[in-house]
Amino acid sequence: MKSATFIFDRRLYELLQEDGRTRFTTRELRDAYAKRLEGMTFRIGDVRRYVYKQIRRMLHIGWLVHDEERRTRGQIYHRQPIPAHLQLELIDNGFENSLKTACEPAQEPSVFDDATEPLKPSPDADQHLEALHKEIRLDFLSSMGEAERYKLLMDDMPHLRDKVEGEYLEARDRSSRLLGHLRAIEKTLKTLAAAR
Repeated sequence: MKSATFIFDRRLYELLQEDGRTRFTTRELRDAYAKRLEGMTFRIGDVRRYVYKQIRRMLHIGWLVHDEERRTRGQIYHRQPIPAHLQLELIDNGFENSLKTACEPAQEPSVFDDATEPLKPSPDADQHLEALHKEIRLDFLSSMGEAERYKLLMDDMPHLRDKVEGEYLEARDRSSRLLGHLRAIEKTLKTLAAAR
C-alpha cells in the first residue's frame, strides 16, 4: 500500500503516547488537551469540537477503534498501532490554527461597529461561507450514506442490529445536525445576496 501523509497535532500525539492512554473518551482527551493550553484563552466547546474532529480522523484511518460497547454519550475509544502505510507529520499549534481559520472572517464585522454605516457583505465572508457550505454538504452526504448503509445492514442481517444500531443512531443524529448547519449557511448566503 502506498504511504500517505497524515498531518496531526503534536500536543495530541504526545498525549496519546502517555502511559495508560490506550483507552479514553472524548471528554477525557478534551480535558487533558485543555490542560496543555494553559495560559491561552479558549472556549472548552471549541476544544471539544477540535478534539472530536481529530478522533474522527483517527477512526477513519484505523488508528482508533470504538469500544465493543457502543454508547451515545461517553463512547470509549481504543488506540491501535499507527497504520504502517501512514507517514505521520506532526504540527504545532493545531488548535490555534483551527480557530484562526474558523474565526477570522466572522470577526471582521466587529471592526465596523459604527451603527451609522450599513453592514456591507465582504467577499471574504462569501468565500468562507461557500467553502463551509461545500465542506458541510460533503459531511452531510457522507453521514446520510453511512446511516443509510447501517439501516440496510440491519434490514438484511437482523442479527447485526445489536452491534450496529448505536452506529446507525449516531450517524442519523449527525446527519440531522449537519442538515441544520447546512440550512443556516444557505439562509445566510441568501441574506447576503439580498443585501447587495
